[in-house]
Amino acid sequence: MFSEFGRMLILFGLILVLMGLLFMAAGKLPVGKLPGDIHVQKGNFHFYFPLATCILLSLILTLVLNLFLRK
Repeated sequence: MFSEFGRMLILFGLILVLMGLLFMAAGKLPVGKLPGDIHVQKGNFHFYFPLATCILLSLILTLVLNLFLRK
């Protein structure tokens, strides 16, 4: 029981490290500034919705998860 719990904790830790590295690298990529992202600024009002970025990330994640989770 404890060995399986230990493995899950290690896996969770590795996932967190990989996500941290991904976030550090994402700051250098032009993701979030793609054509199709909605950006409105009027006076004090500022609205930003990354529509094209959301669609692109959705497609990439769908492809990756289909490759890894295919039975």
